[in-house]
Amino acid sequence: MPDDVVAARTAAEEESAFSHPAVEPDATAAYGDHPDQLIDFYAPRGATGSVPLVVVLHGGAWRAPYDRRHITPFAGFLARRGFAVANVEYRRGADVDGDGAGVGAGGGVGDGAGAAAVAGRWPDTFDDVAAALDALPALARQALPQADARRTVLTGHSAGGHLALWAASRHVLPVGAPWRVDGPPPLRGVVALAPIADFEVADKLAVCGGAARQLLGGDAHFGERRPYADPALLLPTGIATTLVQGRTDLVVPEAVAESYADAAAKAGEVVGLTLLEDVGHFPLIDPVADACAVVVEEIAQLAW
Repeated sequence: MPDDVVAARTAAEEESAFSHPAVEPDATAAYGDHPDQLIDFYAPRGATGSVPLVVVLHGGAWRAPYDRRHITPFAGFLARRGFAVANVEYRRGADVDGDGAGVGAGGGVGDGAGAAAVAGRWPDTFDDVAAALDALPALARQALPQADARRTVLTGHSAGGHLALWAASRHVLPVGAPWRVDGPPPLRGVVALAPIADFEVADKLAVCGGAARQLLGGDAHFGERRPYADPALLLPTGIATTLVQGRTDLVVPEAVAESYADAAAKAGEVVGLTLLEDVGHFPLIDPVADACAVVVEEIAQLAW
């Protein structure tokens, strides 16, 4: 497919994904004192009895302009499909010039990607995801009594896909890492959507304007911090994992997901990789896109 056709399709996909109004949660709870340390909860629609809990981690290249609201239509869609949903906010990189213009919601579409805001905060972004997941069972019991924490699936899009994979690998972090836990988290699995799953490949491809390198603090820290942050180096996890990836994704190219899947195989772990033809970055979280229905089916296969 010609590059200009793919670029035009990508722009249309992004416009569609961000055309939906935000969906307000049924409840919100804090897991810390910072204004960004919040979890929005969505009750399952039309479900009776206990239901699986889907934890959503939004993307946006770990940059401040892109908060959890842009993924609320996806969270609402999951709730309408009968899941209890927790949409996690976390601290992101600072807005350098106060102008997010020119950077797409995926952190890599449009001119100037990477110029408006720094990607992530070290170690705050990781502190928050770890704290949110640790606090989640108790918070969910209060906010969503019908949520069955024993059937929890993590999902995340783009940078959030990275965080979902990372959160499921805390038990294989290097000894001494502040986020390390003693054993595998009690998860049914992870469904990572176009994740920034291999920092070495993402860095070579300048994904989202070099966001992975920024997340780890730049050139001076990229090498030393990768073992604590790069999912491709945190294998095997023993957690059922599926990646969903569009083949025409210009924001986080297919090669990133494929490299993670290869690394998992070399570590003795089988990771599912669902590749969607003629699909870019944004349809995976767009409730009106066929690709989003595929995502929900992947989540359901692990959750139920």
